[in-house]
Amino acid sequence: MSLLNVFKQDAFSVLRLTDALREIKYAPSRIGQLGLFQTTSIDTLDIAIETDREQNQIIVGASPRGGVGDTFGKNKRTVRTLRVPHFQVDDAMMADEVQQVRAFASETSVERLQQKIADRAAEVSQGFALTEEYHRLNIIKSGKLLDKDGGVMFDYFREFDESAPAEVDFDLDKATPTEGALRKKCAEVIRRVAAILDGLPYSGIHAFCGDAFFDDLIAHPEVRETYKGHAEASALRSAYAGANGQQSSFSTFEFGGITFENYRGGGSIGVDTNKCHIFPLGVPGLFRTAYAPADYIETVNTLGQRLYAKQYEMQNGKGVNLEFQMNALQYCTRPRVLIPGKRT
Repeated sequence: MSLLNVFKQDAFSVLRLTDALREIKYAPSRIGQLGLFQTTSIDTLDIAIETDREQNQIIVGASPRGGVGDTFGKNKRTVRTLRVPHFQVDDAMMADEVQQVRAFASETSVERLQQKIADRAAEVSQGFALTEEYHRLNIIKSGKLLDKDGGVMFDYFREFDESAPAEVDFDLDKATPTEGALRKKCAEVIRRVAAILDGLPYSGIHAFCGDAFFDDLIAHPEVRETYKGHAEASALRSAYAGANGQQSSFSTFEFGGITFENYRGGGSIGVDTNKCHIFPLGVPGLFRTAYAPADYIETVNTLGQRLYAKQYEMQNGKGVNLEFQMNALQYCTRPRVLIPGKRT
């Protein structure tokens, strides 16, 4: 059996290759672990988002019986259409790479070729996972969907006609902080979030912190005084060590109704050492991910998958081209609820 005939078996179809790619365990994603982004599969290349501009609370004044009463303005609904970005990785497998496989029986050849493709796909899958983490973290940090070079693909403050919230100064490096000032600052943040969400439910307030911000928070006199002499003082120790004394990749600490987490990034994925980024948890539809179908004949008008893989023969017959892609749009429907903070 020829090399190219092996690749034409069903095991190397778009469906089977995509299934194999999807089964590979991808790189850890902290935002994914938190379950912030609700995923949706769509069968189009665009999504339409309808917003209903909230009415200010109105107090109705008295009016004469039989006369003219107050009037309420109608809600202003707007619809915005966003195109799902396309992310693609091209690779190839040359005939020389698998020439030893041809000496074996057909089934063995297929298995070994599948393993070689799976090894390639594992690296690509990790890259797509890091891409999603990069996109989601930048939305939390700036309300913007950024490309790998930092270019803005979507500014959600502009898309939803909202103003970016003011940065909160936690003043963590003050030599003699005012008693109760830090807890008061946390309460101020919680009230702001609740006011923005209005009647929407939420399960908690979380903050991704840079290293210096987190260190100064743990060392702050008000924090240490709060826990001194109480059983909860162990939280100060475990904030770095993690649960049961085990080293944790993601250190967390609760104070003033906010869970502060020392975000562990790497490369271009991370939080500025002096900053924190605050957001609510458990809000229905706040963070969304839309997966669109691939640009293949086989996938037209089908529901989008997270990842796709395909192979096709080279024109010169020296191997096969491999293609991996993700069509995903990450977005936040109320970016004004993303509150930035700084150490000083």
